[in-house]
Amino acid sequence: MNAFAQVRAGRTARRIPQLLVGLVGYGAAVMVLVRSGLGTASWSVLTDGTARTLGISFGWATNLTALLVLLAWIPLREPPGLGTLLNVAIVGFAADATAAVLPTPQGALAEIGYLVVGLLALAFFDALYLGAQFGPGPRDGVMTGLVRLTRLPIAVVRTGLDIAVVGIGWMLGGTLGAGTVLVALCMGPLVGCFLPLLTVRLPAAPGREETRPARDKGAQP
Repeated sequence: MNAFAQVRAGRTARRIPQLLVGLVGYGAAVMVLVRSGLGTASWSVLTDGTARTLGISFGWATNLTALLVLLAWIPLREPPGLGTLLNVAIVGFAADATAAVLPTPQGALAEIGYLVVGLLALAFFDALYLGAQFGPGPRDGVMTGLVRLTRLPIAVVRTGLDIAVVGIGWMLGGTLGAGTVLVALCMGPLVGCFLPLLTVRLPAAPGREETRPARDKGAQP
């Protein structure tokens, strides 16, 4: 479904604010994880490494990475949605704004607190913006496109992508830690709990049931 069809699907008075809040919150949650110093989501390891290598902020590196990943949708023939495009524009800036006001945690307990809060917030806001049903983030689109082209199981494709981006990010100097493993293990179940509660049910077209989002739980936006 393209961006115009997504808007025409209805209930935009709820869906658009939910999308925007979800994307801003997701960017903030990513920065909380980064500031924990204990590791973050796989794609954020790559973003962190890119930021260190290029000497730019984490937010600008987030937007740059998302834009480059979005270009990969062209050969994969994945149609971007409104949520996909706004993801590129908003998440990185939200991360930078959070970094400007978020204090550095002092001590191990504070670092663990940042990690736990960041993980829960990441899953919640991921489900919030996905539940608005305006399309997946750029990274999700690469995953689903590769699944369609290779016909490999989604778990195999996602695991391969995660390993690849973590490896590249680590070589670029990105932060890799126990939190990276924790996020990988917990995001799926947490998003799976939040998503049914936050999904906006769209009006059914004639002869069709209500539309519901289909995605791999816990994939990165």
